[in-house]
Amino acid sequence: MVLWTGNSTASQAITGVGFQPDLVWAKSRPAISGQDWVDAVRGATKNIRSNSTDAEATANTVISFQSDGFTVGDGLGYDINKSGESVVGWCWNAGGSTVTNTSGTISSQVRANTTSGFSIVTYTGNGIDGATVGHGCQVNGIATAPNMVIQKRRDGSIANWRVWHSAIYATSGVTDTLFLNSTAASGADGDNISGVSSTTFTTRGTGATNPNGNGCVAYVFAAVAGYSAFGSYTGNGSTDGPFVYTGMRPRFIMIKESSSTGSWSMLDTARSPNNAAGTNTTLWANLSDAEGGAAAALDILSNGFKIRDTDSDKNTNAQTYIYAAFAENPFKYANAR
Repeated sequence: MVLWTGNSTASQAITGVGFQPDLVWAKSRPAISGQDWVDAVRGATKNIRSNSTDAEATANTVISFQSDGFTVGDGLGYDINKSGESVVGWCWNAGGSTVTNTSGTISSQVRANTTSGFSIVTYTGNGIDGATVGHGCQVNGIATAPNMVIQKRRDGSIANWRVWHSAIYATSGVTDTLFLNSTAASGADGDNISGVSSTTFTTRGTGATNPNGNGCVAYVFAAVAGYSAFGSYTGNGSTDGPFVYTGMRPRFIMIKESSSTGSWSMLDTARSPNNAAGTNTTLWANLSDAEGGAAAALDILSNGFKIRDTDSDKNTNAQTYIYAAFAENPFKYANAR
């Protein structure tokens, strides 16, 4: 994770990430602007936005990746290098090189970090309901079933971002879907990710997740002790809210109310380093809104986080929330943070 100030030049090097990122998710903090995602498998300048259903676009956002960061361009209407504006970039490392994966019925291109439980997958759909895609996700070199899959159709048509989360499946016993670009509650959807195994995930439907002849991308995450955690909790509607155990001090937390409507709240210790009621600053994965924080209080602790407000996006009484959390100090996984 890194913060920088835009300068509107054609090329600004962003350093201090601590590793070579393969996925950069960037957002201007004060501006109404997009949630820009660029990764090394699709290629630099290939931009998709989690607040939008739009297809992939070519733009001078992230224009290259380096050993300790990346370079941003002038943006051409995007806002991650606008002069004087503060920007945040959340970064993940997916390993060394992209390889062809043939473990599914659809061949995929995969770049996978073999220790940190993260992979980037691209594939071209074949329009067959129930087709499988190899995801390559590993933890300590062992093929591992993921806890969260974020998937987006890249071309051909607009499409929602599909999210499969293990906590929803564990609770419901069915493959309900969330949409990263939407406030919608989880629910049945005929076009979804399902059948997640240690080597593949299954695509249902022939539109967003497996469009015939069109490209898709998936970001695949598995829990790693001391580095990442995925789960759910039940809100209590109190300023003395639930404590969520993650087994590490989170650096980045994303929360979504799954049993009802609500935005995808994102908090981190780079933008908000101190625990104090009302001072945490929030961005929302599904919104172009500027950074906020009036109702965004939570304590980030050595072994988890505790909700300190009654904001409906994080703590409505008796409602279910899913989360994804990544460590502040991933000692065992220095190339993934």
